[in-house]
Amino acid sequence: MPESQAAALFPLAKADLCVKCGLCLPHCPTYQETRHEAESPRGRIMLMQGLASGMIEDSAPLQAHLDRCLGCRSCERVCPAKVPYGELIDAGRAMLVARRGSAPRLTRWLAPWLTSAGLRRVARTLLAIYQRSGLQGLVALGKPWRMGRVGRLASLIPQRSQAIAVGNWRVQARRQPVQLFGGCVGDIADSATLKLIKELLERCGFEVQTPSSQTCCGALHQHAGVQDQARQLVARNVRAFSGNAPILYAASGCGATLKEYALIAQGDGEAAAMAGRVADPHRFLLDHWPSAVSLRELDAKIAVHLPCTQRNVTGDGEAVSALLRKIPGARVEPLDLQHNCCGAAGTYFVSQPEMADRLLEHKLDALAAAQPDILVSSNIGCSLHIAAGLRRRGLRVPVLHPLALLAQQWPSDM
Repeated sequence: MPESQAAALFPLAKADLCVKCGLCLPHCPTYQETRHEAESPRGRIMLMQGLASGMIEDSAPLQAHLDRCLGCRSCERVCPAKVPYGELIDAGRAMLVARRGSAPRLTRWLAPWLTSAGLRRVARTLLAIYQRSGLQGLVALGKPWRMGRVGRLASLIPQRSQAIAVGNWRVQARRQPVQLFGGCVGDIADSATLKLIKELLERCGFEVQTPSSQTCCGALHQHAGVQDQARQLVARNVRAFSGNAPILYAASGCGATLKEYALIAQGDGEAAAMAGRVADPHRFLLDHWPSAVSLRELDAKIAVHLPCTQRNVTGDGEAVSALLRKIPGARVEPLDLQHNCCGAAGTYFVSQPEMADRLLEHKLDALAAAQPDILVSSNIGCSLHIAAGLRRRGLRVPVLHPLALLAQQWPSDM
């Protein structure tokens, strides 16, 4: 694509809203680690402005600075000028993809596995064989994370989780159906949690619909700059999630993307209507909690990790703690008051292992200091990344989805 057409993908007028005041700097994880201006929001905006206006040329260092952005959007949350940084970084990466004519290699490799239901079933089967055959245990004995990048990747593969039985007490059926968005990575790596969330909603009296034709939310493609394919996935999901029922999701990363379907689909009315039906599952359950339900007691200290997508995009992070406090005996505390990014950030913990692990160390330090009995996180990428770090440190803290923990404490009778 000609440079002029590639530059047209970038919204310069929105980038010009940034006055380079620097109030975002204390909230940017990569700037805090490096103190490098090009690793800050305003520095990256300047690079994208220069590229789009033709003042600077495309280069490997420029791409590296953009690639090392987590997309956590903490800067956006504190920006007094309301700069839409998430939109800008996606557009900047789209500009690079258009100039180079291809998507990033990791995106090209992962996309078929995440967007095809058939390939996800294959991946889920292979994972189950690896977990249940004893091979994973043998590999773990060799501490693979000490064996370079390949070993680190092996350490990220989730371990087989213990089965959780949901109590059989049921609330009287409600008239309101809900639709559940499962996501792609969760469908492969944590299908047990999806099942628990569905059962919990059903115990609360809802009819849960899980459209079989749903696909990846499009986050992988959108954040990698492959916007045409992201819009294709949006269209598929709009067709799959017909009707007027609220749409709940398991992973906050999916929720953040679903809520921005109107932006991704460039104002398409059907995509906007679907985005308007997307609801945070914790807030939804808190607002519809059956008053007669008394959860089973759990004498445990629960640390809450708020993913960046929940803190900075979808909101309602306080609903997570409020729900968990319904468990008698539970002591619910934030993992850390700063709520900085853990380094997972979609595929970031695979594509940028050094920075991802530097950021993860802060979370692991907080876990070691707090010594919780359970850690909860509402995003599958964060859960995989943190759980792998815990294993590498030798810390035995189970990582659960908040709604999976609620399902675990659901009563069998009242």
